[in-house]
Amino acid sequence: MNQRQNYLTYAHLITPLHTGGSTQEGNLMGIAREVHTEFPYLPSASLRGKIRSELEYLNPKEADTFFGQKIKDGKQPTEGEVWFAEATLLFFPIASLNYHLIWITCPLWLERWNRWINNSQLNNFLVSCRENLGKKSAIVTFDAPEIYLQTALIKQSNFEKIELLIPEEFEQLLNSNGLVQQIPGRLIIVNNEDCIALVETGLQREVRVALKEESKTVKGGSFRSEESIPPEAIMFFPWGMKSMLKDRIKVDKGIEEEKSETEVEPQDTTNIRQEIVEILNDRLQFGGLEGLGRGWTDLFTIKL
Repeated sequence: MNQRQNYLTYAHLITPLHTGGSTQEGNLMGIAREVHTEFPYLPSASLRGKIRSELEYLNPKEADTFFGQKIKDGKQPTEGEVWFAEATLLFFPIASLNYHLIWITCPLWLERWNRWINNSQLNNFLVSCRENLGKKSAIVTFDAPEIYLQTALIKQSNFEKIELLIPEEFEQLLNSNGLVQQIPGRLIIVNNEDCIALVETGLQREVRVALKEESKTVKGGSFRSEESIPPEAIMFFPWGMKSMLKDRIKVDKGIEEEKSETEVEPQDTTNIRQEIVEILNDRLQFGGLEGLGRGWTDLFTIKL
Protein backbone atom coordinates (compact mmCIF):
# COMPACT_ATOMS: atom_id res chain seq x y z
CA MET A 1 0.00 0.00 0.00
CA ASN A 2 1.23 3.47 -0.88
CA GLN A 3 1.92 5.25 2.43
CA ARG A 4 1.27 8.87 3.35
CA GLN A 5 4.03 11.29 2.38
CA ASN A 6 4.45 14.87 3.60
CA TYR A 7 6.53 17.60 1.95
CA LEU A 8 7.61 21.20 2.45
CA THR A 9 7.96 23.48 -0.57
CA TYR A 10 9.91 26.74 -0.50
CA ALA A 11 8.86 29.48 -2.92
CA HIS A 12 11.36 32.17 -3.89
CA LEU A 13 9.45 35.06 -5.47
CA ILE A 14 11.18 36.24 -8.65
CA THR A 15 8.36 38.67 -9.54
CA PRO A 16 5.83 40.41 -7.23
CA LEU A 17 3.01 38.19 -5.95
CA HIS A 18 -0.57 39.50 -5.88
CA THR A 19 -2.49 36.97 -3.82
CA GLY A 20 -6.00 38.36 -4.17
CA GLY A 21 -7.49 40.20 -1.24
CA SER A 22 -10.39 39.31 1.00
CA THR A 23 -11.23 43.01 1.29
CA GLN A 24 -11.73 45.79 -1.23
CA GLU A 25 -11.45 49.21 0.35
CA GLY A 26 -12.18 52.04 -2.05
CA ASN A 27 -9.79 51.79 -5.01
CA LEU A 28 -7.31 49.53 -3.20
CA MET A 29 -6.90 45.98 -4.49
CA GLY A 30 -5.58 44.43 -1.31
CA ILE A 31 -3.88 41.07 -0.84
CA ALA A 32 -4.90 38.09 1.26
CA ARG A 33 -3.99 38.58 4.92
CA GLU A 34 -4.23 36.41 8.01
CA VAL A 35 -7.08 37.63 10.18
CA HIS A 36 -5.20 37.29 13.48
CA THR A 37 -1.78 38.68 12.40
CA GLU A 38 -2.42 40.81 9.27
CA PHE A 39 0.57 39.11 7.60
CA PRO A 40 0.17 38.48 3.85
CA TYR A 41 -0.13 34.85 2.77
CA LEU A 42 -1.01 32.73 -0.25
CA PRO A 43 -4.27 30.79 0.32
CA SER A 44 -4.15 27.02 -0.03
CA ALA A 45 -7.08 27.16 -2.46
CA SER A 46 -4.99 29.30 -4.83
CA LEU A 47 -2.07 26.88 -4.54
CA ARG A 48 -4.25 23.85 -5.10
CA GLY A 49 -6.11 25.39 -8.03
CA LYS A 50 -2.93 26.37 -9.89
CA ILE A 51 -1.18 23.06 -9.28
CA ARG A 52 -4.30 21.14 -10.28
CA SER A 53 -4.60 23.07 -13.55
CA GLU A 54 -0.97 22.23 -14.39
CA LEU A 55 -1.43 18.55 -13.66
CA GLU A 56 -4.79 18.32 -15.43
CA TYR A 57 -2.96 19.43 -18.56
CA LEU A 58 -0.14 16.91 -18.04
CA ASN A 59 -2.21 13.99 -16.79
CA PRO A 60 -5.99 14.49 -17.13
CA LYS A 61 -6.81 10.81 -16.54
CA GLU A 62 -5.43 10.68 -12.99
CA ALA A 63 -6.21 14.27 -11.91
CA ASP A 64 -9.82 13.68 -10.79
CA THR A 65 -8.83 10.80 -8.54
CA PHE A 66 -5.75 12.58 -7.19
CA PHE A 67 -7.40 15.95 -6.46
CA GLY A 68 -10.97 14.74 -6.04
CA GLN A 69 -13.93 14.95 -8.41
CA LYS A 70 -15.35 18.47 -8.79
CA ILE A 71 -19.08 19.22 -8.58
CA LYS A 72 -19.99 18.58 -12.20
CA ASP A 73 -23.01 17.24 -14.11
CA GLY A 74 -24.87 16.55 -10.88
CA LYS A 75 -21.99 14.56 -9.40
CA GLN A 76 -20.95 15.21 -5.81
CA PRO A 77 -17.34 16.12 -4.95
CA THR A 78 -15.13 13.25 -3.85
CA GLU A 79 -12.15 12.96 -1.53
CA GLY A 80 -8.76 13.41 -3.17
CA GLU A 81 -5.36 12.01 -2.35
CA VAL A 82 -3.47 15.30 -1.84
CA TRP A 83 -3.73 18.21 0.60
CA PHE A 84 -2.18 21.71 0.74
CA ALA A 85 -1.75 24.25 3.54
CA GLU A 86 -1.36 28.02 3.10
CA ALA A 87 1.97 29.49 1.98
CA THR A 88 3.33 31.80 4.68
CA LEU A 89 6.27 34.18 4.77
CA LEU A 90 9.69 33.13 6.04
CA PHE A 91 12.08 35.88 4.89
CA PHE A 92 10.85 39.28 3.66
CA PRO A 93 13.05 41.78 1.72
CA ILE A 94 13.33 45.37 2.93
CA ALA A 95 15.17 48.26 1.26
CA SER A 96 18.14 49.58 3.21
CA LEU A 97 19.92 52.89 2.65
CA ASN A 98 23.32 51.51 3.66
CA TYR A 99 22.99 47.83 2.65
CA HIS A 100 20.73 48.12 -0.41
CA LEU A 101 18.65 45.05 0.49
CA ILE A 102 18.23 43.07 3.69
CA TRP A 103 15.73 40.44 4.78
CA ILE A 104 13.66 40.35 7.95
CA THR A 105 12.03 37.52 9.83
CA CYS A 106 10.44 37.09 13.26
CA PRO A 107 9.99 34.35 15.90
CA LEU A 108 6.45 33.61 14.66
CA TRP A 109 7.64 32.78 11.12
CA LEU A 110 10.58 30.74 12.39
CA GLU A 111 8.40 28.79 14.82
CA ARG A 112 5.88 27.99 12.07
CA TRP A 113 8.76 26.78 9.92
CA ASN A 114 10.16 24.59 12.67
CA ARG A 115 6.78 22.95 13.30
CA TRP A 116 7.29 21.16 10.02
CA ILE A 117 11.04 20.58 9.78
CA ASN A 118 11.24 19.79 13.53
CA ASN A 119 14.90 20.78 13.89
CA SER A 120 16.13 20.64 17.50
CA GLN A 121 19.00 23.06 16.81
CA LEU A 122 16.60 25.57 15.28
CA ASN A 123 14.40 25.22 18.36
CA ASN A 124 17.37 26.14 20.59
CA PHE A 125 18.14 29.04 18.26
CA LEU A 126 14.56 30.29 18.70
CA VAL A 127 14.86 30.16 22.48
CA SER A 128 18.00 32.30 22.23
CA CYS A 129 16.24 34.72 19.87
CA ARG A 130 13.32 35.23 22.23
CA GLU A 131 15.69 35.92 25.11
CA ASN A 132 17.70 38.46 23.10
CA LEU A 133 14.59 40.19 21.74
CA GLY A 134 13.48 40.74 25.30
CA LYS A 135 16.54 42.95 25.76
CA LYS A 136 17.19 44.32 22.26
CA SER A 137 15.10 45.62 19.38
CA ALA A 138 16.63 43.27 16.84
CA ILE A 139 19.05 40.43 16.18
CA VAL A 140 21.35 40.68 13.16
CA THR A 141 23.65 38.24 11.38
CA PHE A 142 26.23 40.81 10.22
CA ASP A 143 28.47 43.52 11.65
CA ALA A 144 27.09 47.03 11.36
CA PRO A 145 27.44 50.33 13.25
CA GLU A 146 23.80 51.12 12.50
CA ILE A 147 21.19 49.96 9.99
CA TYR A 148 19.04 52.31 7.95
CA LEU A 149 15.87 50.59 6.80
CA GLN A 150 13.22 51.95 4.50
CA THR A 151 11.29 53.54 7.37
CA ALA A 152 13.37 52.77 10.46
CA LEU A 153 16.79 53.25 12.01
CA ILE A 154 18.32 50.54 14.20
CA LYS A 155 21.30 51.76 16.23
CA GLN A 156 24.09 49.41 17.23
CA SER A 157 23.11 49.65 20.90
CA ASN A 158 19.65 48.31 20.01
CA PHE A 159 20.65 45.07 18.29
CA GLU A 160 22.57 41.92 19.10
CA LYS A 161 24.73 40.04 16.58
CA ILE A 162 24.17 36.30 16.45
CA GLU A 163 25.28 33.48 14.15
CA LEU A 164 22.39 32.26 12.06
CA LEU A 165 21.56 28.57 12.08
CA ILE A 166 20.61 27.33 8.61
CA PRO A 167 19.15 23.80 8.44
CA GLU A 168 20.84 21.61 5.84
CA GLU A 169 17.73 21.34 3.67
CA PHE A 170 17.42 25.13 3.38
CA GLU A 171 21.07 25.48 2.39
CA GLN A 172 20.22 23.64 -0.82
CA LEU A 173 17.71 26.37 -1.70
CA LEU A 174 20.24 29.12 -0.97
CA ASN A 175 22.82 27.44 -3.20
CA SER A 176 20.36 27.09 -6.08
CA ASN A 177 19.45 30.79 -6.37
CA GLY A 178 21.61 33.86 -6.88
CA LEU A 179 20.36 36.80 -4.83
CA VAL A 180 18.92 34.78 -1.93
CA GLN A 181 22.41 33.46 -1.19
CA GLN A 182 22.86 36.78 0.61
CA ILE A 183 20.15 36.01 3.19
CA PRO A 184 22.40 34.43 5.87
CA GLY A 185 24.64 37.51 5.83
CA ARG A 186 21.86 40.11 5.50
CA LEU A 187 19.18 38.96 7.93
CA ILE A 188 17.50 40.85 10.77
CA ILE A 189 15.25 39.11 13.29
CA VAL A 190 12.74 41.46 14.92
CA ASN A 191 9.82 40.86 17.25
CA ASN A 192 6.46 39.95 15.75
CA GLU A 193 4.93 43.41 16.22
CA ASP A 194 7.81 45.24 14.52
CA CYS A 195 7.79 42.68 11.73
CA ILE A 196 4.14 43.46 10.96
CA ALA A 197 4.95 47.17 10.71
CA LEU A 198 7.99 46.63 8.47
CA VAL A 199 6.11 44.26 6.17
CA GLU A 200 3.30 46.80 5.80
CA THR A 201 5.74 49.48 4.66
CA GLY A 202 7.65 47.03 2.47
CA LEU A 203 4.73 45.80 0.35
CA GLN A 204 4.82 46.81 -3.29
CA ARG A 205 1.99 49.17 -4.27
CA GLU A 206 1.24 50.32 -7.80
CA VAL A 207 -1.32 52.83 -9.03
CA ARG A 208 -3.09 52.02 -12.28
CA VAL A 209 -5.38 54.15 -14.42
CA ALA A 210 -7.23 53.69 -17.72
CA LEU A 211 -7.10 56.48 -20.30
CA LYS A 212 -9.72 57.69 -22.77
CA GLU A 213 -8.58 56.86 -26.27
CA GLU A 214 -9.53 60.18 -27.83
CA SER A 215 -8.07 62.51 -25.19
CA LYS A 216 -5.60 60.39 -23.20
CA THR A 217 -7.19 61.62 -20.00
CA VAL A 218 -8.20 59.41 -17.11
CA LYS A 219 -11.54 57.66 -17.41
CA GLY A 220 -13.96 58.24 -14.56
CA GLY A 221 -13.65 55.69 -11.76
CA SER A 222 -10.68 53.93 -13.39
CA PHE A 223 -8.09 54.68 -10.70
CA ARG A 224 -6.96 51.79 -8.51
CA SER A 225 -4.00 50.78 -6.37
CA GLU A 226 -2.68 47.18 -6.26
CA GLU A 227 -0.71 45.54 -3.46
CA SER A 228 1.85 42.77 -3.96
CA ILE A 229 4.45 40.87 -1.96
CA PRO A 230 7.78 42.03 -3.40
CA PRO A 231 10.25 39.81 -5.28
CA GLU A 232 13.08 38.11 -3.35
CA ALA A 233 10.69 37.12 -0.55
CA ILE A 234 10.82 33.50 0.62
CA MET A 235 7.60 31.68 1.46
CA PHE A 236 6.91 28.05 2.32
CA PHE A 237 3.94 25.72 2.31
CA PRO A 238 3.49 22.15 3.60
CA TRP A 239 1.55 19.62 1.57
CA GLY A 240 1.17 15.89 1.43
CA MET A 241 -0.15 12.85 -0.37
CA LYS A 242 -2.42 10.28 1.23
CA SER A 243 -2.35 6.62 0.32
CA MET A 244 -3.99 5.82 -3.02
CA LEU A 245 -7.77 5.55 -3.06
CA LYS A 246 -7.57 2.29 -4.94
CA ASP A 247 -5.62 0.88 -1.98
CA ARG A 248 -8.17 2.20 0.51
CA ILE A 249 -11.23 0.43 -0.88
CA LYS A 250 -12.97 -0.89 2.20
CA VAL A 251 -12.64 -4.58 2.88
CA ASP A 252 -14.85 -6.14 5.56
CA LYS A 253 -13.31 -9.25 7.09
CA GLY A 254 -11.41 -9.95 3.90
CA ILE A 255 -14.52 -9.81 1.69
CA GLU A 256 -14.68 -6.86 -0.73
CA GLU A 257 -17.89 -4.91 -0.53
CA GLU A 258 -20.16 -5.13 -3.55
CA LYS A 259 -20.02 -2.14 -5.88
CA SER A 260 -22.87 -0.77 -7.90
CA GLU A 261 -22.64 -1.07 -11.65
CA THR A 262 -22.22 2.69 -12.01
CA GLU A 263 -19.33 2.98 -9.55
CA VAL A 264 -16.02 3.84 -11.19
CA GLU A 265 -12.83 2.21 -9.96
CA PRO A 266 -10.35 4.91 -8.79
CA GLN A 267 -7.38 5.46 -11.07
CA ASP A 268 -3.87 4.36 -10.17
CA THR A 269 -2.16 7.72 -9.48
CA THR A 270 1.47 6.61 -9.52
CA ASN A 271 2.36 8.85 -12.48
CA ILE A 272 0.74 12.05 -11.22
CA ARG A 273 2.45 11.57 -7.85
CA GLN A 274 5.80 11.77 -9.59
CA GLU A 275 4.72 14.70 -11.74
CA ILE A 276 3.60 16.86 -8.80
CA VAL A 277 6.99 16.56 -7.14
CA GLU A 278 8.65 17.52 -10.44
CA ILE A 279 6.58 20.67 -10.98
CA LEU A 280 7.10 21.70 -7.34
CA ASN A 281 10.84 21.68 -7.97
CA ASP A 282 10.50 23.94 -10.99
CA ARG A 283 9.26 27.45 -11.82
CA LEU A 284 5.53 28.16 -11.45
CA GLN A 285 3.21 31.17 -11.47
CA PHE A 286 0.72 31.79 -8.64
CA GLY A 287 -1.84 34.41 -7.66
CA GLY A 288 -3.54 37.00 -9.82
CA LEU A 289 -2.42 39.43 -12.53
CA GLU A 290 -0.63 36.66 -14.42
CA GLY A 291 -0.81 38.68 -17.64
CA LEU A 292 1.35 41.34 -15.97
CA GLY A 293 3.96 38.74 -15.03
CA ARG A 294 2.99 38.57 -11.37
CA GLY A 295 3.55 35.53 -9.19
CA TRP A 296 6.53 33.78 -10.80
CA THR A 297 8.30 31.62 -8.23
CA ASP A 298 11.27 29.28 -8.09
CA LEU A 299 10.17 26.23 -6.11
CA PHE A 300 12.25 23.81 -4.06
CA THR A 301 10.64 20.82 -2.31
CA ILE A 302 11.94 18.58 0.46
CA LYS A 303 10.41 15.43 1.89
CA LEU A 304 9.57 15.59 5.59
